[in-house]
Amino acid sequence: MAAPRIIAGVLRGRVLATPEGLATRPSSARVRQALFDILAHARWAEHAIVGRTVLDVFAGSGALGLEALSRGAARATFIEADRAACVAIRRNIDACRVGDQADLVAADALAPPRAAMPHDLVLLDPPYGAGLIPRALDALGKAGWIAPDALIAAEFGRADPIPNDIAILAERIHGPARLAIWRMG
Repeated sequence: MAAPRIIAGVLRGRVLATPEGLATRPSSARVRQALFDILAHARWAEHAIVGRTVLDVFAGSGALGLEALSRGAARATFIEADRAACVAIRRNIDACRVGDQADLVAADALAPPRAAMPHDLVLLDPPYGAGLIPRALDALGKAGWIAPDALIAAEFGRADPIPNDIAILAERIHGPARLAIWRMG
């Protein structure tokens, strides 16, 4: 698999480091493109990225949060528990020269520390098949990471559960991946 690249914005074309081993699965460029196309063009997503605070959960290489920064997000926080992934994220933040806009939190998304501030856009890309999205959103919400009206965008396996009490604003299927976007409420 080719190394992921930033798709658009001021960092377009930047190659990203990925963690060694099989502990992480980078989002495909196709799924990232679909996500950011929706966020850039849907009426309900107006101003979803530019000037917003972004939370990249199960961050892996940090590709989602870095893509958001490239497209005008004000700040991105990356939550990742895997040590090798944290090294890759730090390397990518440094290579993209966005250290003044980025925070890396080496923590489990299911038991996060208290947030310094809530985030407007939450991007989740957990391991497929583990059913982590509802549990992570609950833990992150209780720890103050999610703004009350935040947009949530998640990539997950087709059979993975998502919270039952949500109204999905957009959904796409890309091979084994399912992408869904909804608003906290």
